[in-house]
Amino acid sequence: MINLFYMDGLPVAVMGLGKSGLATAEALARSGADVWVWDDKEASREAAAAKGYKVVDLMTADLSELTTIVWSPGIPHSFPKPHPVAERARAAGIELVCDIELLARAERDSAYLGITGTNGKSTTTTLVGHVMEAAGRRIAVGGNLGTPVLTFPSLGGGGTYVLEMSSYQLELTVSITYDVAVLLNITPDHLDRHGGMDGYVAAKKLIFHRQTKPRTAVIGVDDAHCRKIHEELVAKGDQIVWPISAEGAVAGGIYAADGWLVDDTEGNAERVAELSKFPALLGKHNWQNAAAAYAACKAAGVPAPAIVAAMTTFPGLAHRQQLVRTIDGVRFVNDSKATNADATEKALATFDPIYWILGGQAKETGLDGLEGLMGRVRHAFLIGEASDRFAAWLEANKVPYTRCGTLDVAVNVAAELALAERLPNACVLLSPACASWDQFANFEKRGEAFAAAVNRLEGDAA
Repeated sequence: MINLFYMDGLPVAVMGLGKSGLATAEALARSGADVWVWDDKEASREAAAAKGYKVVDLMTADLSELTTIVWSPGIPHSFPKPHPVAERARAAGIELVCDIELLARAERDSAYLGITGTNGKSTTTTLVGHVMEAAGRRIAVGGNLGTPVLTFPSLGGGGTYVLEMSSYQLELTVSITYDVAVLLNITPDHLDRHGGMDGYVAAKKLIFHRQTKPRTAVIGVDDAHCRKIHEELVAKGDQIVWPISAEGAVAGGIYAADGWLVDDTEGNAERVAELSKFPALLGKHNWQNAAAAYAACKAAGVPAPAIVAAMTTFPGLAHRQQLVRTIDGVRFVNDSKATNADATEKALATFDPIYWILGGQAKETGLDGLEGLMGRVRHAFLIGEASDRFAAWLEANKVPYTRCGTLDVAVNVAAELALAERLPNACVLLSPACASWDQFANFEKRGEAFAAAVNRLEGDAA
């Protein structure tokens, strides 16, 4: 666990007692801080009190002793409406930071490799960690990916923290200057939390905060927002800038073309690997992830042959186009992490024909943008709150569908149809384009339920 020595003897508040909040409270307590904790949920406060933490109502307490509140990134502090504690803190001149900021202040001698983007950042972060570890580097991997950063070991000089960074976390981290910073893509998401698209883009750009040469910015150029940021960075000339693309050649960058991963960072457009050699990185979106991970690891000093060798052994991530089972030639794929249409687009573009399970708690943009992929969908199976809304969209796009209500029913009905039709390369795909909260605690639980339902099916598995 990280030693937050600079907080010894100081009062510090922790707002939000989820996994990272509790880890923060523990790290602060071990470091000798006077820890105040608060959560809007009574059950969370009671659990913290049972562990011996001092529960202080930050809504009413005198905050004048505090200089810092460690803020859970999931709690709104500005848009759509700031939490009352955030308003009180700012009025009192108290900084709001997240746990990653505390890590940065404690581990100043370590290197930092940060990865953000609307989609693909978890796969890319895990892939970078896989490559760096295979290359013998001393690393710790986490952040938005799930492992609270204050549970990391102290790496010191020569170590690298590989961090998946959400837009929320970037807004609450001011001290890190990333040695390698990766921005994959930007599409509309979390707009209510950032006051609109401009605020969301501004938050993502913070990954490049204060970078100067020889630090490296790796940036996808397959969407308009990132292309503009790329142009701005190149024009300023502060850091090394490597563009990446899954769409084709980009001068001076890393890209996918004609089934190959190509490295043009030294101007020789060298083919470094056949993309088909990366079995866990199917589809164009994963080509972008592969290009980003290759670029990031090369910028961190890992030799190209070692990067490619490690990428061929990457097992992939659970809930992200994860092959659960193949029954009588029909693949059952868990893409529960696809909580918006843009993420689902990646899966729909990868498989054909598709028996598509979708639905849940819909995002603002619904299924907009997926119209061009409906020719791949043999039949759709609707679950959750979004069923009525999505049924109307599917009808407008002439896609046959069945209302199933729950995931277990959808798996059974989809499997029955797919196994009866036995079309070549058929895929029963859970890619919901929705949040899970109407029926499941999180996307992981939804994916686990899908896998369990698939594994209950009868049939010859491969």
